[in-house]
Amino acid sequence: METNSKTPQIVDVGSVVEAVSAQDSDAPLYEIESLCMRCSQNGTTRFLFTQIPHFRKILLSAFECPHCNERNNEVQFAGEIQPKGCHYILDVPSGDKKMFNRQVVKSETATIRIPELDFEIPPEAQRGSLSTVEGILVRAANELEALQEERKKIDPRTAEAIDEFLIKLRACATGESHFTFVLDDPSGNSFIENPCAPSPDPTLTIKFYERTPEQQAALGYVADTSQEPVLGNNLDETNNLTQRQEEPHGSVGARAGRRAIAQGNSTEIADALFRYSAPEEVMTFPTTCGACATKCECRMFVTNIPYFQEVIVMASSCDACGYRNSEVKPGGPIPDKGKRIIVHVKNVRDLCRDVIKSDTASVIIPELELELASGTLGGLVTTVEGLISKISESLERVHGFTFGDSLDDSKRSKWKEFRANLDKLKSLEAPWTLILDDALSNSFVAPATDDFKDDSQLTSEEYERSWEQNEELGINDMDTSAAYQSANEETVG
Repeated sequence: METNSKTPQIVDVGSVVEAVSAQDSDAPLYEIESLCMRCSQNGTTRFLFTQIPHFRKILLSAFECPHCNERNNEVQFAGEIQPKGCHYILDVPSGDKKMFNRQVVKSETATIRIPELDFEIPPEAQRGSLSTVEGILVRAANELEALQEERKKIDPRTAEAIDEFLIKLRACATGESHFTFVLDDPSGNSFIENPCAPSPDPTLTIKFYERTPEQQAALGYVADTSQEPVLGNNLDETNNLTQRQEEPHGSVGARAGRRAIAQGNSTEIADALFRYSAPEEVMTFPTTCGACATKCECRMFVTNIPYFQEVIVMASSCDACGYRNSEVKPGGPIPDKGKRIIVHVKNVRDLCRDVIKSDTASVIIPELELELASGTLGGLVTTVEGLISKISESLERVHGFTFGDSLDDSKRSKWKEFRANLDKLKSLEAPWTLILDDALSNSFVAPATDDFKDDSQLTSEEYERSWEQNEELGINDMDTSAAYQSANEETVG
């Protein structure tokens, strides 16, 4: 770990904490004296604060004892916990040696599973490790085999079962068997390398999910029970909350304004004047912070976007940790068909088009052979230019190790060329095409003219969803017969 440019400095623990907390991209290598847990003598722990390109800030620590030669190392994340957890599924075919060289970051909260073997590496095992797929499996096999001699003396039957399991595990580690490598991390700070970046990897599936209250508690974020309202004194708070819910959004209520203009104008004029009017009221309801699980408020209003549909805008902010979040949800029923929107970007006006990308929409740019699966960027309200910027930032954040020392020159030059081509899209050096494919028809691109028909550079087409798309969206399992029956009974009654 020692290099000529980073001379070790013997300091105390407090200095190390202050150093890694500072925003210093060239932090020195620190050494502190620490206790060896094997021989109870003093050894040396080295700390290096660094950043993996396009991934996270990390703290590397390595311990070495000169008395008993005990050595270990660990990777800890110095940055923040991500807003959502991550779930990686890597399909590893037999005989593919390159698949085992993929680099893997396993944080101290991540779990690794191999469903075919019913095998799981818990968060406390191999915590904070930077390795490869092969390295993770080999280390797990070595740790299981370490105490086999003692097991054979105490429990021969269990030792024999472990020996049989080790044969299967090593077969996976050497590429003789096909298996699935599943990495799940509630903190969102784990990672599996995609060697095909920036193109999608057909063998790697990435999903992001909201953490459960149990996972929040395991990460150390527990709701403050002192903030629970007292039942005997919450009448005034309920009345104040109701008053806030009924307050109009803006100095003049949109409902009164619409009524006043509608009395003296036709319906068409009134609708045109209030296309972008403020919502009639902002509703406020209690919720919990997605970062620290503290109670906060979420504000929501329903509005109608011209040429699109009714949407629900939700925004929340936490006074405890400062976390803010806003999202746009579609309103109304699920459309019967999906929609594919095609934009031919040729001038600056096209870059300024408003874009609503739902979390079920995929983004395709044929000129770059780029395809982002649904859910990659989440739900966005931006412009065409802003969408390209978000894609660039997301690729830098997700595809770690892109400029790492282990990357060969051909892959590094390929990534640099792709980044340059992304920048060319925003500078309009050549016309290009943006495609939004949304199975739920909840995405939107604003026209450059008053009528969609007059915009020759914007086209859209509807299509029937496949069974696989309905299955992924959960539509195949929906049973609305009870709701229809209840509605019919109310009508008859």
